[in-house]
Amino acid sequence: MKASGLTYSAMRIAVFLAVAMVFISTAVYSETPASIHDFTMKTIKGEDVPLKNFAGKAVMIVNVASKCGMTPQYDELQKLYETYGEKGFVILGFPANNFANQEPGTNREIEQFCRLNYGVTFPMFGKISVKGKNIHPLYAYLTSKETNKKFAGDIQWNFTKFLFDENGQIINRFAPKTKPSSYEIVKAIEDALKR
Repeated sequence: MKASGLTYSAMRIAVFLAVAMVFISTAVYSETPASIHDFTMKTIKGEDVPLKNFAGKAVMIVNVASKCGMTPQYDELQKLYETYGEKGFVILGFPANNFANQEPGTNREIEQFCRLNYGVTFPMFGKISVKGKNIHPLYAYLTSKETNKKFAGDIQWNFTKFLFDENGQIINRFAPKTKPSSYEIVKAIEDALKR
């Protein structure tokens, strides 16, 4: 009788543990972003914007800086936005001060700089960290091999560009020196808009 009582208790514990493991694995899985649409980000003016607001669009995410040799890419990014914006394309700019202190300003200073010097009208977001111990969860998602097997890897410099399809899935990554007006980027955007 004791043996069967012990077996019954052991079975109850085993069932409880199995159910707990399913619950824990489901909870962990649900916390892993499925796409950029699972993130809510603060605009450069401090407003919360769910990236799912851009569902159905081809999206380019770029880490930007105001005092970089590649800062003039703002001009080309704005032209891309003007050319393809009405066709379902949007650029999201994320200022970051991770490289040689090339984005030291406040969000307000950055916004004014972009508007006055480059006429930027595409959505700009608050300054974040794109690498290191303070990396923002969005950039952890973009650079991790677990969530971005094909295009993972640390951000090496300002103006790294990620392209996403209408479902918020990463479909391409471009190096900082690849100009927004390059054939490679223009073709990738046009292909994304045909999907």
